Amino acid sequence: MRWKFLLFLLAVIIGFSSLYYTNNLVRRLKEEERKKVELWAGAIRQLIDLDQTEGDYGFPLEVIENNTTVPVILVNEDTVVVASRNIDEKKLKNREDLLHQLEKMAREHEPIEIDLGDGSRNVIYYEDSTLLTKLKYFPYVQLLVIILFIFVAYLAFSAARRSEQDQVWLGLTKETAHQLGTPTSSLLAWLELLKAKNIEPALVRELEKDVKRLEKITERFSKIGSRPMLRETNIKSVLYNAIDYMKKRTSEKISFELDFSMEEELIVPINEELFEWVIENLSKNAVDAMKGEGKVQIFLTDNTQYVYVDVKDYGVGIPKSKYKEVFKPGYTTKHRSWGLGLSLSKRIIEEYHDGRLFVNYSEPGKGTVFRIVLPKKPR
Repeated sequence: MRWKFLLFLLAVIIGFSSLYYTNNLVRRLKEEERKKVELWAGAIRQLIDLDQTEGDYGFPLEVIENNTTVPVILVNEDTVVVASRNIDEKKLKNREDLLHQLEKMAREHEPIEIDLGDGSRNVIYYEDSTLLTKLKYFPYVQLLVIILFIFVAYLAFSAARRSEQDQVWLGLTKETAHQLGTPTSSLLAWLELLKAKNIEPALVRELEKDVKRLEKITERFSKIGSRPMLRETNIKSVLYNAIDYMKKRTSEKISFELDFSMEEELIVPINEELFEWVIENLSKNAVDAMKGEGKVQIFLTDNTQYVYVDVKDYGVGIPKSKYKEVFKPGYTTKHRSWGLGLSLSKRIIEEYHDGRLFVNYSEPGKGTVFRIVLPKKPR
Protein backbone atom coordinates (compact mmCIF):
# COMPACT_ATOMS: atom_id res chain seq x y z
CA MET A 1 0.00 0.00 0.00
CA ARG A 2 2.93 2.33 0.63
CA TRP A 3 4.02 2.46 -3.03
CA LYS A 4 0.44 3.30 -4.08
CA PHE A 5 0.38 6.23 -1.67
CA LEU A 6 3.79 7.44 -2.92
CA LEU A 7 2.59 7.26 -6.53
CA PHE A 8 -0.52 9.26 -5.64
CA LEU A 9 1.54 11.82 -3.69
CA LEU A 10 3.96 12.20 -6.60
CA ALA A 11 1.06 12.81 -8.99
CA VAL A 12 -0.41 15.46 -6.68
CA ILE A 13 2.95 17.25 -6.30
CA ILE A 14 3.64 17.23 -10.05
CA GLY A 15 0.09 18.29 -10.86
CA PHE A 16 -0.06 21.22 -8.45
CA SER A 17 3.48 22.34 -9.35
CA SER A 18 2.52 22.36 -13.02
CA LEU A 19 -0.72 24.24 -12.31
CA TYR A 20 1.10 26.85 -10.18
CA TYR A 21 3.87 27.43 -12.72
CA THR A 22 1.53 27.56 -15.74
CA ASN A 23 -0.97 29.85 -14.01
CA ASN A 24 1.82 32.27 -13.18
CA LEU A 25 3.01 32.12 -16.78
CA VAL A 26 -0.53 32.67 -18.08
CA ARG A 27 -0.97 35.66 -15.77
CA ARG A 28 2.26 37.26 -17.06
CA LEU A 29 1.30 36.59 -20.69
CA LYS A 30 -2.12 38.15 -20.08
CA GLU A 31 -0.36 41.28 -18.84
CA GLU A 32 1.89 41.28 -21.91
CA GLU A 33 -1.08 40.89 -24.26
CA ARG A 34 -2.86 43.74 -22.48
CA LYS A 35 0.18 45.93 -23.04
CA LYS A 36 0.25 44.83 -26.69
CA VAL A 37 -3.40 45.84 -27.17
CA GLU A 38 -2.76 49.15 -25.39
CA LEU A 39 0.18 49.72 -27.75
CA TRP A 40 -2.14 48.90 -30.66
CA ALA A 41 -4.59 51.48 -29.32
CA GLY A 42 -1.78 54.01 -29.00
CA ALA A 43 -0.74 53.36 -32.59
CA ILE A 44 -4.30 54.03 -33.79
CA ARG A 45 -4.41 57.23 -31.74
CA GLN A 46 -1.10 58.30 -33.29
CA LEU A 47 -2.45 57.59 -36.79
CA ILE A 48 -5.38 59.88 -36.05
CA ASP A 49 -3.00 62.61 -34.89
CA LEU A 50 -0.83 62.10 -37.99
CA ASP A 51 -3.86 62.47 -40.23
CA GLN A 52 -4.32 65.85 -38.69
CA THR A 53 -0.64 66.84 -39.08
CA GLU A 54 0.23 64.76 -42.20
CA GLY A 55 3.23 63.14 -40.43
CA ASP A 56 5.08 59.80 -40.88
CA TYR A 57 2.70 56.73 -40.77
CA GLY A 58 5.45 54.10 -40.76
CA PHE A 59 5.83 53.24 -37.06
CA PRO A 60 2.12 53.14 -36.00
CA LEU A 61 1.26 51.08 -39.10
CA GLU A 62 4.07 48.66 -38.26
CA VAL A 63 2.74 48.30 -34.67
CA ILE A 64 -0.75 47.47 -36.00
CA GLU A 65 0.49 45.03 -38.64
CA ASN A 66 2.80 43.20 -36.21
CA ASN A 67 -0.10 42.06 -34.01
CA THR A 68 -0.47 38.56 -35.46
CA THR A 69 -1.66 36.71 -32.34
CA VAL A 70 -4.15 38.71 -30.27
CA PRO A 71 -7.72 38.87 -31.66
CA VAL A 72 -8.90 42.53 -31.52
CA ILE A 73 -11.88 44.50 -32.84
CA LEU A 74 -12.01 48.31 -33.03
CA VAL A 75 -15.53 49.77 -33.12
CA ASN A 76 -16.90 53.30 -33.08
CA GLU A 77 -19.63 54.74 -30.86
CA ASP A 78 -22.31 53.15 -33.07
CA THR A 79 -20.67 49.73 -32.67
CA VAL A 80 -19.59 49.66 -36.28
CA VAL A 81 -16.34 47.85 -36.97
CA VAL A 82 -13.55 50.28 -37.81
CA ALA A 83 -10.72 47.72 -37.86
CA SER A 84 -9.92 44.22 -36.70
CA ARG A 85 -7.01 41.80 -36.42
CA ASN A 86 -6.85 37.99 -36.08
CA ILE A 87 -10.65 37.63 -36.17
CA ASP A 88 -12.72 35.47 -38.49
CA GLU A 89 -14.41 37.90 -40.89
CA LYS A 90 -17.59 35.82 -40.83
CA LYS A 91 -18.14 36.86 -37.20
CA LEU A 92 -18.10 40.53 -38.22
CA LYS A 93 -20.51 40.47 -41.18
CA ASN A 94 -23.62 39.56 -39.20
CA ARG A 95 -24.71 42.21 -36.70
CA GLU A 96 -26.00 39.69 -34.17
CA ASP A 97 -22.79 37.64 -34.36
CA LEU A 98 -20.72 40.79 -33.93
CA LEU A 99 -22.58 41.88 -30.79
CA HIS A 100 -22.28 38.38 -29.37
CA GLN A 101 -18.52 38.39 -30.07
CA LEU A 102 -18.06 41.81 -28.46
CA GLU A 103 -20.04 40.72 -25.40
CA LYS A 104 -17.86 37.62 -25.08
CA MET A 105 -14.66 39.71 -25.36
CA ALA A 106 -15.93 42.23 -22.78
CA ARG A 107 -16.55 39.42 -20.30
CA GLU A 108 -13.00 38.16 -20.79
CA HIS A 109 -11.15 41.52 -20.74
CA GLU A 110 -12.11 45.12 -20.01
CA PRO A 111 -12.37 47.05 -23.31
CA ILE A 112 -9.91 49.88 -23.98
CA GLU A 113 -11.38 53.27 -24.96
CA ILE A 114 -9.62 55.61 -27.44
CA ASP A 115 -10.43 59.31 -27.15
CA LEU A 116 -10.45 60.75 -30.68
CA GLY A 117 -10.14 64.34 -29.41
CA ASP A 118 -13.30 65.66 -31.07
CA GLY A 119 -15.68 64.44 -28.41
CA SER A 120 -16.07 61.04 -29.99
CA ARG A 121 -14.42 57.76 -29.05
CA ASN A 122 -13.57 54.30 -30.32
CA VAL A 123 -13.41 51.11 -28.28
CA ILE A 124 -11.02 48.17 -28.60
CA TYR A 125 -12.27 44.72 -27.64
CA TYR A 126 -9.85 41.83 -27.41
CA GLU A 127 -9.53 38.26 -26.17
CA ASP A 128 -6.74 35.86 -25.30
CA SER A 129 -4.60 34.65 -28.16
CA THR A 130 -4.85 31.04 -29.34
CA LEU A 131 -1.45 30.33 -27.80
CA LEU A 132 -2.50 31.70 -24.42
CA THR A 133 -5.78 29.75 -24.51
CA LYS A 134 -3.91 26.54 -25.23
CA LEU A 135 -1.46 27.32 -22.46
CA LYS A 136 -4.30 27.75 -19.94
CA TYR A 137 -5.50 24.20 -20.59
CA PHE A 138 -2.01 22.72 -20.83
CA PRO A 139 -1.59 21.92 -17.07
CA TYR A 140 -4.93 20.10 -17.02
CA VAL A 141 -3.91 18.04 -20.05
CA GLN A 142 -0.56 17.40 -18.38
CA LEU A 143 -2.30 16.39 -15.16
CA LEU A 144 -4.55 14.02 -17.12
CA VAL A 145 -1.48 12.46 -18.77
CA ILE A 146 0.18 12.03 -15.36
CA ILE A 147 -2.95 10.39 -13.93
CA LEU A 148 -3.15 8.13 -16.98
CA PHE A 149 0.52 7.22 -16.58
CA ILE A 150 0.07 6.40 -12.90
CA PHE A 151 -3.07 4.38 -13.70
CA VAL A 152 -1.15 2.34 -16.30
CA ALA A 153 1.75 1.94 -13.85
CA TYR A 154 -0.70 0.78 -11.17
CA LEU A 155 -2.22 -1.76 -13.56
CA ALA A 156 1.25 -2.97 -14.52
CA PHE A 157 2.30 -3.34 -10.88
CA SER A 158 -0.98 -5.08 -10.03
CA ALA A 159 -0.64 -7.44 -12.99
CA ALA A 160 2.93 -8.24 -11.96
CA ARG A 161 1.83 -8.93 -8.39
CA ARG A 162 -1.08 -11.08 -9.57
CA SER A 163 1.28 -12.99 -11.83
CA GLU A 164 3.62 -13.53 -8.90
CA GLN A 165 0.72 -14.66 -6.70
CA ASP A 166 -0.44 -17.01 -9.47
CA GLN A 167 3.01 -18.56 -9.56
CA VAL A 168 2.92 -18.99 -5.77
CA TRP A 169 -0.56 -20.57 -6.00
CA LEU A 170 0.57 -22.85 -8.79
CA GLY A 171 3.69 -23.93 -6.95
CA LEU A 172 1.83 -24.43 -3.68
CA THR A 173 -0.95 -26.52 -5.20
CA LYS A 174 1.37 -28.70 -7.27
CA GLU A 175 3.64 -29.32 -4.29
CA THR A 176 0.64 -30.07 -2.03
CA ALA A 177 -0.79 -32.52 -4.60
CA HIS A 178 2.64 -34.14 -4.90
CA GLN A 179 3.09 -34.41 -1.14
CA LEU A 180 -0.40 -35.86 -0.65
CA GLY A 181 0.00 -38.31 -3.50
CA THR A 182 2.73 -40.40 -1.86
CA PRO A 183 1.03 -41.19 1.49
CA THR A 184 -2.32 -41.69 -0.28
CA SER A 185 -0.82 -44.36 -2.55
CA SER A 186 0.74 -46.00 0.50
CA LEU A 187 -2.59 -45.99 2.36
CA LEU A 188 -4.30 -47.63 -0.64
CA ALA A 189 -1.74 -50.44 -0.48
CA TRP A 190 -2.28 -50.83 3.28
CA LEU A 191 -6.03 -50.88 2.70
CA GLU A 192 -5.73 -53.82 0.28
CA LEU A 193 -3.54 -55.60 2.82
CA LEU A 194 -6.16 -55.08 5.57
CA LYS A 195 -8.86 -56.49 3.29
CA ALA A 196 -6.74 -59.61 2.74
CA LYS A 197 -6.29 -60.00 6.52
CA ASN A 198 -10.08 -60.23 7.06
CA ILE A 199 -10.15 -57.16 9.35
CA GLU A 200 -13.60 -55.97 10.55
CA PRO A 201 -15.40 -54.97 7.28
CA ALA A 202 -17.09 -51.92 8.82
CA LEU A 203 -13.69 -50.60 9.96
CA VAL A 204 -12.18 -51.21 6.52
CA ARG A 205 -15.10 -49.42 4.83
CA GLU A 206 -14.64 -46.29 6.99
CA LEU A 207 -10.91 -46.34 6.32
CA GLU A 208 -11.62 -46.69 2.61
CA LYS A 209 -13.89 -43.64 2.70
CA ASP A 210 -11.14 -41.54 4.27
CA VAL A 211 -8.57 -42.74 1.74
CA LYS A 212 -10.93 -41.86 -1.11
CA ARG A 213 -11.39 -38.49 0.52
CA LEU A 214 -7.63 -37.98 0.47
CA GLU A 215 -7.61 -38.94 -3.22
CA LYS A 216 -10.30 -36.34 -3.91
CA ILE A 217 -8.38 -33.64 -2.03
CA THR A 218 -5.23 -34.50 -3.99
CA GLU A 219 -7.19 -34.28 -7.24
CA ARG A 220 -8.61 -30.89 -6.21
CA PHE A 221 -5.15 -29.45 -5.58
CA SER A 222 -3.84 -30.85 -8.85
CA LYS A 223 -6.61 -29.01 -10.76
CA ILE A 224 -5.90 -25.61 -9.22
CA GLY A 225 -2.71 -25.24 -11.25
CA SER A 226 -4.51 -25.51 -14.60
CA ARG A 227 -7.96 -24.67 -15.95
CA PRO A 228 -10.21 -27.67 -15.13
CA MET A 229 -12.76 -29.26 -17.43
CA LEU A 230 -16.37 -28.17 -16.87
CA ARG A 231 -19.13 -30.71 -17.46
CA GLU A 232 -22.91 -30.41 -17.63
CA THR A 233 -23.88 -31.53 -14.12
CA ASN A 234 -26.99 -31.62 -11.96
CA ILE A 235 -25.99 -28.96 -9.43
CA LYS A 236 -28.66 -30.14 -6.96
CA SER A 237 -26.95 -33.51 -6.57
CA VAL A 238 -23.56 -31.84 -6.05
CA LEU A 239 -24.99 -29.57 -3.35
CA TYR A 240 -26.73 -32.52 -1.69
CA ASN A 241 -23.49 -34.59 -1.62
CA ALA A 242 -21.39 -31.70 -0.29
CA ILE A 243 -23.85 -30.91 2.51
CA ASP A 244 -24.31 -34.61 3.33
CA TYR A 245 -20.54 -34.88 3.78
CA MET A 246 -20.54 -31.80 6.05
CA LYS A 247 -23.43 -33.14 8.17
CA LYS A 248 -21.49 -36.29 9.05
CA ARG A 249 -18.43 -34.33 10.14
CA THR A 250 -20.06 -31.46 12.02
CA SER A 251 -21.47 -31.18 15.51
CA GLU A 252 -25.10 -32.20 16.05
CA LYS A 253 -25.69 -28.65 17.26
CA ILE A 254 -25.38 -27.52 13.64
CA SER A 255 -28.31 -28.17 11.30
CA PHE A 256 -28.07 -27.98 7.50
CA GLU A 257 -31.12 -27.20 5.38
CA LEU A 258 -31.41 -27.49 1.60
CA ASP A 259 -34.14 -25.02 0.62
CA PHE A 260 -34.87 -26.45 -2.82
CA SER A 261 -36.59 -29.51 -4.27
CA MET A 262 -34.55 -32.48 -5.49
CA GLU A 263 -37.28 -33.62 -7.90
CA GLU A 264 -36.24 -31.78 -11.06
CA GLU A 265 -32.64 -31.60 -12.24
CA LEU A 266 -30.87 -28.27 -12.75
CA ILE A 267 -28.00 -28.68 -15.21
CA VAL A 268 -25.06 -26.28 -14.95
CA PRO A 269 -21.51 -26.51 -16.44
CA ILE A 270 -19.25 -27.03 -13.40
CA ASN A 271 -16.28 -29.02 -12.22
CA GLU A 272 -17.86 -31.23 -9.59
CA GLU A 273 -14.79 -31.75 -7.37
CA LEU A 274 -13.87 -28.06 -7.22
CA PHE A 275 -17.45 -26.84 -6.80
CA GLU A 276 -17.95 -29.25 -3.89
CA TRP A 277 -14.81 -27.79 -2.36
CA VAL A 278 -16.30 -24.28 -2.56
CA ILE A 279 -19.53 -25.39 -0.85
CA GLU A 280 -17.54 -27.16 1.87
CA ASN A 281 -15.42 -24.03 2.44
CA LEU A 282 -18.49 -21.79 2.67
CA SER A 283 -20.21 -24.28 4.99
CA LYS A 284 -17.17 -24.49 7.27
CA ASN A 285 -17.01 -20.70 7.30
CA ALA A 286 -20.69 -20.59 8.30
CA VAL A 287 -20.15 -23.13 11.11
CA ASP A 288 -17.21 -21.12 12.46
CA ALA A 289 -19.27 -17.89 12.31
CA MET A 290 -21.94 -19.50 14.54
CA LYS A 291 -19.38 -20.80 17.08
CA GLY A 292 -20.42 -24.40 16.35
CA GLU A 293 -24.13 -23.98 17.05
CA GLY A 294 -26.91 -22.85 14.71
CA LYS A 295 -28.43 -23.36 11.27
CA VAL A 296 -26.90 -23.25 7.77
CA GLN A 297 -29.30 -22.84 4.86
CA ILE A 298 -28.54 -23.47 1.18
CA PHE A 299 -30.81 -21.70 -1.32
CA LEU A 300 -30.85 -22.41 -5.05
CA THR A 301 -32.48 -20.00 -7.53
CA ASP A 302 -32.88 -20.76 -11.22
CA ASN A 303 -32.72 -17.55 -13.24
CA THR A 304 -32.94 -17.17 -17.02
CA GLN A 305 -29.21 -17.11 -17.72
CA TYR A 306 -27.74 -17.71 -14.27
CA VAL A 307 -28.07 -19.93 -11.23
CA TYR A 308 -27.78 -18.39 -7.74
CA VAL A 309 -26.51 -20.46 -4.81
CA ASP A 310 -26.86 -18.74 -1.43
CA VAL A 311 -25.17 -20.05 1.72
CA LYS A 312 -26.76 -18.43 4.77
CA ASP A 313 -25.70 -18.59 8.40
CA TYR A 314 -26.96 -16.91 11.58
CA GLY A 315 -23.57 -16.08 13.05
CA VAL A 316 -21.55 -13.03 14.04
CA GLY A 317 -21.86 -11.32 10.64
CA ILE A 318 -19.36 -9.28 8.65
CA PRO A 319 -18.97 -5.47 8.74
CA LYS A 320 -19.66 -3.86 5.36
CA SER A 321 -16.10 -2.54 5.21
CA LYS A 322 -14.82 -6.14 5.24
CA TYR A 323 -17.01 -7.50 2.41
CA LYS A 324 -14.09 -7.58 -0.05
CA GLU A 325 -11.30 -8.04 2.45
CA VAL A 326 -12.59 -11.46 3.61
CA PHE A 327 -11.62 -12.87 0.20
CA LYS A 328 -8.00 -11.72 0.42
CA PRO A 329 -5.39 -14.46 1.05
CA GLY A 330 -4.37 -14.52 4.69
CA TYR A 331 -7.51 -12.84 6.05
CA THR A 332 -8.85 -14.84 9.00
CA THR A 333 -10.42 -14.36 12.42
CA LYS A 334 -9.26 -17.78 13.63
CA HIS A 335 -5.96 -18.52 15.35
CA ARG A 336 -5.32 -21.79 13.54
CA SER A 337 -6.05 -20.88 9.95
CA TRP A 338 -4.13 -19.70 6.91
CA GLY A 339 -7.07 -17.64 5.68
CA LEU A 340 -7.11 -19.28 2.23
CA GLY A 341 -10.58 -20.90 2.15
CA LEU A 342 -12.62 -17.95 0.86
CA SER A 343 -9.79 -16.72 -1.36
CA LEU A 344 -9.47 -20.16 -2.95
CA SER A 345 -13.25 -20.44 -3.34
CA LYS A 346 -13.47 -17.08 -5.09
CA ARG A 347 -10.67 -18.12 -7.45
CA ILE A 348 -12.44 -21.39 -8.30
CA ILE A 349 -15.79 -19.71 -9.01
CA GLU A 350 -14.60 -16.60 -10.83
CA GLU A 351 -11.55 -17.83 -12.75
CA TYR A 352 -12.52 -21.43 -13.45
CA HIS A 353 -16.33 -21.20 -13.67
CA ASP A 354 -16.69 -17.64 -15.07
CA GLY A 355 -19.05 -16.85 -12.19
CA ARG A 356 -19.04 -14.60 -9.14
CA LEU A 357 -18.70 -15.12 -5.39
CA PHE A 358 -19.45 -12.28 -3.01
CA VAL A 359 -21.07 -11.30 0.28
CA ASN A 360 -24.68 -10.69 -0.72
CA TYR A 361 -25.87 -9.64 2.73
CA SER A 362 -24.51 -9.47 6.24
CA GLU A 363 -25.48 -7.83 9.50
CA PRO A 364 -23.34 -8.01 12.65
CA GLY A 365 -24.94 -10.36 15.16
CA LYS A 366 -27.57 -11.64 12.70
CA GLY A 367 -25.70 -13.59 10.06
CA THR A 368 -24.28 -13.59 6.54
CA VAL A 369 -25.31 -14.71 3.06
CA PHE A 370 -22.57 -15.66 0.58
CA ARG A 371 -23.84 -15.75 -3.00
CA ILE A 372 -22.46 -17.79 -5.91
CA VAL A 373 -23.55 -16.74 -9.42
CA LEU A 374 -22.98 -19.35 -12.14
CA PRO A 375 -23.76 -19.00 -15.86
CA LYS A 376 -26.08 -21.73 -17.15
CA LYS A 377 -24.15 -21.93 -20.41
CA PRO A 378 -20.34 -22.01 -20.81
CA ARG A 379 -18.82 -18.74 -22.04
